[in-house]
Amino acid sequence: MTIQLDFLPDAAAAFMLMFARLGTMLMLLPALGESSIPTRMRLTLALALTLVLYPHGAPQYPADLTSNPVRLLVLLAGEFAIGFGIGLCAKLITSVLQIAGIIMANQSGLAFALGTDIANEGQQGALYGNFLSILGITLVFVTDTHYLVIAALYDSFEIFPPGLAPPVGDFSMNATQTVAHVFSIAVRMSAPFLVVGLVFYFGLGLLNKLMPQMQIFFIAMPVNIAVGLLLLMVLVATLMTFYLEHFQEALGKFILG
Repeated sequence: MTIQLDFLPDAAAAFMLMFARLGTMLMLLPALGESSIPTRMRLTLALALTLVLYPHGAPQYPADLTSNPVRLLVLLAGEFAIGFGIGLCAKLITSVLQIAGIIMANQSGLAFALGTDIANEGQQGALYGNFLSILGITLVFVTDTHYLVIAALYDSFEIFPPGLAPPVGDFSMNATQTVAHVFSIAVRMSAPFLVVGLVFYFGLGLLNKLMPQMQIFFIAMPVNIAVGLLLLMVLVATLMTFYLEHFQEALGKFILG
């Protein structure tokens, strides 16, 4: 009895191409690709997802992949480009929380209170933004929204079939629209803080004119911080619900049905 193993090189090549796409996407996708997750765990997750999705994606690749090394390299470059394009557009939506947090911190007098943001490469960020980023990632898993990330990985083989040239124009337009959408969402999330800050500083200016001898700065700073924290405590549930809706909408672009 002879066991035929001629299919193994093509199977390994298809697995490598799928891993290039899924690994690149997973590196950038929100929730599953956060830098706070250890590198080995993310690599293991990427390999596991590639293994699970292999029966779905492998038949879509051309036959005899190893017969033409040049075609294999072209396919590999295309898979990297598709994974990077989808992952980057999905990653941009998570920057909403940091931008909104910076605006909130500026209005609340905590702009210079910085801390390490474990959700964004360990960089320094405003405390409001760091808190909202961690809360956003937690809610993504609590509400099972991370399944949308896996669904985007699955449907990417239908939306962007292997072997076809990546739609660079569509990716560029989507990235531009996503960036504009990110700033729009961030401003809308921080709108209550902008309004309260405007009214608060207007009142301080009026009080300073009425009572010039009063040391406004020593009164304004603690009151401003207290008002900002109270406003965040009251609105945090509404703000995160609003964010999750747009998060799901952003990922929905890459999901069929």
